[in-house]
This record gives sequence, structure tokens and C-alpha cells, in this order.
Amino acid sequence: MKKNLRNILVLAMGLMTTVSFAQDWNVDSRTRIDMSGDNSKMSTDQRATLGATWGGSDWGIHISSDVNYTLGNNESASMSIYEAYASTDLMGYASVTAGRQAINNGSGALMSSNDWGTNRTTWEGMSFGLNLDMADITLGYHSMNGGAESEESTGNMWVNAGGEFSGWNVNVLYMTDEGNDDAATGIDISGEVMGAGVSASMNTDYAGNDMRVIGLSYAVNDDMGVHASQTVYGEDGDFNMAGTNMDGSWMTTGNMGYLGAGDQDLAIGGTYAMSGINLGATMHMITNSMDEAVERDVMEISLGYSLNDNAGLSLKYATDATGDDEAKYMWVTLTVRP
Repeated sequence: MKKNLRNILVLAMGLMTTVSFAQDWNVDSRTRIDMSGDNSKMSTDQRATLGATWGGSDWGIHISSDVNYTLGNNESASMSIYEAYASTDLMGYASVTAGRQAINNGSGALMSSNDWGTNRTTWEGMSFGLNLDMADITLGYHSMNGGAESEESTGNMWVNAGGEFSGWNVNVLYMTDEGNDDAATGIDISGEVMGAGVSASMNTDYAGNDMRVIGLSYAVNDDMGVHASQTVYGEDGDFNMAGTNMDGSWMTTGNMGYLGAGDQDLAIGGTYAMSGINLGATMHMITNSMDEAVERDVMEISLGYSLNDNAGLSLKYATDATGDDEAKYMWVTLTVRP
């Protein structure tokens, strides 16, 4: 038996034994077939997540593990701890969580877990949730140090505040990076005006580069909806935040990822749902304020079907054309949860 496969089986058996004594447990299995490109490509990846939770009225412990492998290639199998953290109440005024956590704040442009990808993003450290009536406020600190006296710590500190004010949902995220003079900030606002959904997201990365998004959505009826948005990137530099849902490209995040400095993306699309079937299509028209020659068109089409209460099947197809060059991407995903 392959050494890495043997280690995975040993760890899996240990985790299964632990789960049997847990108060709550969860399993998530995702099988994705990549059929991208013009050739007859069919690469199948599998990710299985098993988690367990113990707790009382004022404490809790959670642990989950990911197993990733490519079908037909045992050498690529790997197992890792996805989340492992403990939480407790602080005299009713706040809660503290310590350990490895998957965190998604605001729109996800600054801080998100990239759940679509194989290598998901987690934060290791402590977070404090304040029990306030006016807003949900969380403070987090994540640090790394090798232990040497002369070695400086590297890490992040962040504050996220969210709440509803006069019918508008507002979320503010402030992040610092040790060794970097600038902070990253994100402000997200959403609400409803005359039956239409309106949203705005204003983000600045550690280097001071900007990304602004304005969105509009409208429900035509219970089954159909339309949406439009404009995303504008600042001209001073390329906006980027490591490990987010947009840090990468089609193959790593399942979307276009962050665009370049000066890029503007006008997106128009619609959704339709009926009898367990969900259909969506979005057209992106990308130009650049600094270069009129830039012209990029992206089409995304998605089709999802709920097989039953525990399983769903989805297909995503995308074309990405810049000038005469066009790339094609297509995935079929089967997701199963008990």
C-alpha cells in the first residue's frame, strides 16, 4: 500500500473514532470533473470533509479534516486538518475562539475561505465576538513565529462590524498586516429601493489599491431574477488579497479572479429556478480606462439540479475571450451531504 494512502487511512480511522463520541458531526463530499479546454480532457478530483463538534451552553470544540485526491492517481492523495478550534463564553459579554478557522467577512473581497478551491484558506489565531445590541463586532489576531528570540512575528489583526440600520445592511472590515504600513479596508452596503436590491462594495488592499463594486438586482417573479453590476479597479496598481475567493483564476477559484489596474467590468445576467432546477447566465464586458485597446468578454453559464435533500449536481461553463484568443472552462460538480 502506498505510504501516503496508508497514513490517510490511519488518520481517517482516528477521526471516525473521535466523531462517534461527538455531540454533532457533519460530512461533505464534493466530486468535480474538469472538462476545460478544446481537447477531450476529463480530470476528476474528490474532496471529502468530515467534522465533529462537542459543546455545552457556554463552550464548544470543533475539528474537521479534508481529504483531497485525483481519481486514478493515488500519489496525489493528501489529508489535512481544515478547521480545529475551541470557543468559550466570557462572562456573557463576549466569546473567544482560538485555533484554525475558516473566516468569511463582508463581500469576501478582502477576507474569505476560497471554498471552491482544493486548498481552502484558514486563519490561525484568536477571535473575540462582542455581544452588542447595535452591531455584530468581531476582533481577530493571527500571528506566526518560529520561536527564536531574534525572530519577529508576522501576522494580521482585523476588526469586522456588521449590522442592520434603517433597513440597510452595513459591514465594515479593517485589517492590518505586520510589516506593512498600510491597512486593508472594506465597506459593504446593501438594501432595497422600490422593490430592487441595491448593493455597493468599496475595498482597499494593503498596498492602497482600490476595487469598487456597484450592483443592482430585481426579482421579476418568484422564479426569475435579473442583475447587473459594475466593478472598477483603481489605476495605481493591481488589487490583490491573498487566499480569498478571488485570489487566482478559473482553475483555482472558479471565477475570473481579481482584474488588473484600471480594468472595468460591466456584468449583466439573470437567474431562473423551478422544480429543483437552477439556471444562471452572466455576461462580463471588460475594458480598461488606461488602454482603449483592452477588450475582454466573459460568459458564465451555470445549471444546478437538486437530486434529493442530500445531494446536488451542478454544471458550470465559461468562455473567456481577449481579442482573437478564447479559453473555455467547464466543470461538473456532485455534492453530497447527509
